[in-house]
Amino acid sequence: MIRAERRIVFAAIAVFVALAGMAMVIHGVLFDTRNATLYGGVLLVVGVAVLALMLTPRPTDKL
Repeated sequence: MIRAERRIVFAAIAVFVALAGMAMVIHGVLFDTRNATLYGGVLLVVGVAVLALMLTPRPTDKL
């Protein structure tokens, strides 16, 4: 049970990382900042990937 709770916490953090990445992309596009757009896109992709990885059920999880 502890592992599942830890994964949920990491998934919640990944959501906020993805939201921050989206905000950076929007900021970079509005103010024509290439670095902010690039790093924001990377944060967005990493956040969504970690979220999907953390919320995928494992064979060891109990219902």
